[in-house]
Amino acid sequence: MTPRDLLPIAVVVGLLALVPLGVTANTVLNFLVFTLIIALAAQGWNLLAGYGGQFSFGHAAFFGTGAYATAILQVSHGLNPYLGFLVGIAAGALVGLAIGYLSFRSGLRGSYFALVTLAFAEVLRILANSFAVTGGAAGKLIKLDVRPENFQFESRAVFYWAALALVAAVLVLTRAIERSRFGAHLVAVRENEAAARALGVDVLAVKLKAITLSAAVTAAAGCFYAQYFLYLDANIAYGPWISVEALLAPIIGGLGTVFGPLVGAVALHGLSELTKGWTGGLPGIDLVIFGVLLIVMVAFAPTGAMGLLRRLTGRLKRPAPAARPAPEVAP
Repeated sequence: MTPRDLLPIAVVVGLLALVPLGVTANTVLNFLVFTLIIALAAQGWNLLAGYGGQFSFGHAAFFGTGAYATAILQVSHGLNPYLGFLVGIAAGALVGLAIGYLSFRSGLRGSYFALVTLAFAEVLRILANSFAVTGGAAGKLIKLDVRPENFQFESRAVFYWAALALVAAVLVLTRAIERSRFGAHLVAVRENEAAARALGVDVLAVKLKAITLSAAVTAAAGCFYAQYFLYLDANIAYGPWISVEALLAPIIGGLGTVFGPLVGAVALHGLSELTKGWTGGLPGIDLVIFGVLLIVMVAFAPTGAMGLLRRLTGRLKRPAPAARPAPEVAP
């Protein structure tokens, strides 16, 4: 990976980092922080599905595990939130590894794998709704203690920059994977598992690495959600809403691209907020917008917003055809 590969990431992150300097309204910053959390979860989904071709309907299993792990360790065991954050990421990665091993070792793929991940997420939701350690149906509340050492800040801008730093780190990770041998193996598995295996690729190992990384990134989003909102219940942590948004954002923005999940998350939630403002907050209007946008993108831009942008820039860079010389006229 060269500095040239990182330049677009540096430019985008640098511009986004300037936003709180001009925007101070907490409502806008809350929207931006939540959008970055979704972008982080979506980037995790993109690593597994966009690059590896293993579509999941149950990334809530990783998001919720990370969120609950960091919350429980803080509330019940007094662990430092920063250490709890790291443990939450590790817990999500372990859940991903376990689900991946059970699924891929059994030869599940395609719709079967997607449904199995959905089932795991639903089982974890039911368990979290029942156990006392998670707070049961009442949920888990993290004590409000606004100090930096508690990962709680007075300014929403600090949360924004922290979320942006996580997104930037994952963007760099994704770019590094694209340029690595592991990234090439991921794409080979996505395109044709049998051909990849014939070429000597350890398909099971590649899939397990992909789902573990994917789960860790999605768990980081869950950990940040817990620290930002300071409350969790089973329907929030393991609910289908996060699985849906984690897969919609990359599809809208562009599967298998570095910036696709971020672009998709901004587009989805930006349109949702605009529509809510126009309709006076009509309940369920955001779901309608998500559905319509998905249909439009699949029908007219199946490669997502990034693919559409790539085609447009390609046309602009394409040189105009040279004019044909006029035929000579005999005297």
